[in-house]
Amino acid sequence: MKITNHEDLEVYKIAFESAMSIFNLTLTFPKEEKYSLTDQIRRSSRSVCANIAEAFYRRKYPKNFSSHLSDSIAEAAETRVWVNFAFACNYLSEESTETLLNEYSRIIGKLIVMYNQSEKWCI
Repeated sequence: MKITNHEDLEVYKIAFESAMSIFNLTLTFPKEEKYSLTDQIRRSSRSVCANIAEAFYRRKYPKNFSSHLSDSIAEAAETRVWVNFAFACNYLSEESTETLLNEYSRIIGKLIVMYNQSEKWCI
């Protein structure tokens, strides 16, 4: 399969789907979490996707490409932290938590591979 834009990347698809899962799960979070945990977990999960897109379109500049991948990795790690907080606060089930943590570990792994093989991606 030819990759013509960021939406063709498997890691982007997984990140987008995971961010949408987080959005749907956070709809049930208490109102008092609206401007704290709910906002933080949604922002970090969406930022993973945004940084993947930015990295893809900055492939002409290897340092920018790597920087955005690094930011995406950090945002995915941050999302894992918020997922753990949501579980500890009893806002997420054990099953949802495990699924999200596994997905974000998978995303981080794929991004690290891209980062370590940036010469294959940069144009």
